[in-house]
Amino acid sequence: MAELETSLLTGRPPRYVQLPTAAAEEGSDSVDRWVSLGQQQAQRLGVEAVPVLALDRPSADDPVMAQRVSGAGLVYLSGGSPAYLAATLRGTRVWAAILEEWRRGAALAGCSAGAMALTSRVPDIRHPRRESHQGLGVVPNLQVLPHFDRLRRWMPWMPGSVAAQVPPDTVLVGIDEETAIVSDGLDLSRWTVRGRRSAWVINRDGRQGFADGQELLIAA
Repeated sequence: MAELETSLLTGRPPRYVQLPTAAAEEGSDSVDRWVSLGQQQAQRLGVEAVPVLALDRPSADDPVMAQRVSGAGLVYLSGGSPAYLAATLRGTRVWAAILEEWRRGAALAGCSAGAMALTSRVPDIRHPRRESHQGLGVVPNLQVLPHFDRLRRWMPWMPGSVAAQVPPDTVLVGIDEETAIVSDGLDLSRWTVRGRRSAWVINRDGRQGFADGQELLIAA
């Protein structure tokens, strides 16, 4: 996704702020892996890598940790547990700093758990009939299924099960790997697909695919 992330940083400070928070429950090896991936990508992009190790509520509420977000061109939430990510950041100084930078013009993005947590509700992919978790609420009326091409192969019944639990005012979007949906941040109902594969709007009756460059609407 280097081409996409280059575009997200264009005209913004060359400061790639990455939060491996979602991986914290998996242990230090997983956190280190995500930090390393972020550093490698920042190096490819020619920008500064700034890992923010907000791994639990106390560290996420640390004013020194929150200060590391300042001046971000791109804030990136990486993978792991979306429910843990949202519960750890919500209402903390680090999250307030992220929102402040986003409102000042920084790009805000996430992969896998990071993408799921940016929405209002986070489905439990392994147990789709269970009640969804509260997300960070940046993008209302949206639920995300990442790695959608893989999920369809592993659990072909899963998209329909998740769709059956989605509230009427919410749109369920599956996003294939090496693919993203991108908004200008001003109109969060309009998104453009970017990447090698597709994004899918899913409901109880089926799904509709959108390829690179196509626009999809998530306004319910």
